[in-house]
Amino acid sequence: MKITFRWFGEKDDSITLEQIRQIPAVTGVVGALYDVPVGDVWPMEKILSLKNSVKKEGLELEVIESVNIHEDIKLGLPSRDQYIENYRQCIRNLGKAGVRVICYNFMPVFDWLRSELAHKLPDGSEVLYYDHNVVKDIDPVKLVEDMATNSNGFALPGWEPERLAELKDTLEKYKSVDEEKLFENLKYFLDGIIPVCEEADVKMAIHPDDPPWSLFGLPRIVTCRENLDRLVKLVDSPYNGLTLCSGSLGANPENNIPEIIRHFGGMGRIHFGHVRNVKFIGDRVFHETSHLSGDGSLDLFEIMKAYHDINFTGYIRPDHGRMIWSEKARPGYGLYDRALGIAYLNGLWEAIGKMKKLQSK
Repeated sequence: MKITFRWFGEKDDSITLEQIRQIPAVTGVVGALYDVPVGDVWPMEKILSLKNSVKKEGLELEVIESVNIHEDIKLGLPSRDQYIENYRQCIRNLGKAGVRVICYNFMPVFDWLRSELAHKLPDGSEVLYYDHNVVKDIDPVKLVEDMATNSNGFALPGWEPERLAELKDTLEKYKSVDEEKLFENLKYFLDGIIPVCEEADVKMAIHPDDPPWSLFGLPRIVTCRENLDRLVKLVDSPYNGLTLCSGSLGANPENNIPEIIRHFGGMGRIHFGHVRNVKFIGDRVFHETSHLSGDGSLDLFEIMKAYHDINFTGYIRPDHGRMIWSEKARPGYGLYDRALGIAYLNGLWEAIGKMKKLQSK
């Protein structure tokens, strides 16, 4: 297992590489080029510049999150072929730079979505909060405005302003796309890129929908074990794999995360793990919390044991953390609570390994 830490770059992150380097067991950062428009080819010189900045601090850049998918690909428009060709070139460039995994998603219009970005818990910490009763009644345009206003001045990953500026028109286009059509469009995309992934030795790792159900009438397909099984069979290659996000899939109590890890890990299809906890408040109402099992509704011991049982050698990062100790940072992506999360995951991993050795004697 390689522990990594998501980093948004020198110009758009409150956290420095020096701080990340000081977190025990962190070997690298998960980065991206945020100034390249969605659908464009990532220039080689920019990729190498990012890699060199990371490498100078003694860290690796082997995972990219994300090379976002242009909406025309998800919609299945005629223009998708050019965007897929651009994506193929991105994969080639990233492979040459030593990137081994690309985390991406196929969520229509919206990436991850919450009803509150700074919900205060009794201990004074602030967390991301989701209430479906609020979301289902809100105007999507107003939601976008609220997200931008309450993001502490930081750009939110997956909420590109140039794409969301055409929100009404895009929502109209999706009226002709259901789940079956979205699966077809995903297969078309994967058919186009996986041969290049095999040549470049870059694995694709799709991120689950967050939350894992339909929003604003938009189809969502990366939501459960059944659909993940269908997804990995769309193109039967080890380069067509998963980012197993415990918090995204875990927002639905019906998803058994340890079982899902063992199933797809046994197939060699989990290339990247996002580990976080959520606490259920009601039906489709939850908030994020510390990684500690007792603070949430997911058993992080069982999740990490599942990774240990499959001898996971891929990449893991702590996911959304609380905002604690008066830190001002991008919602979900502060330094302190994610560093605490890493310490907790390290402790679980070590304890599980030593427990197994004792049991084998």
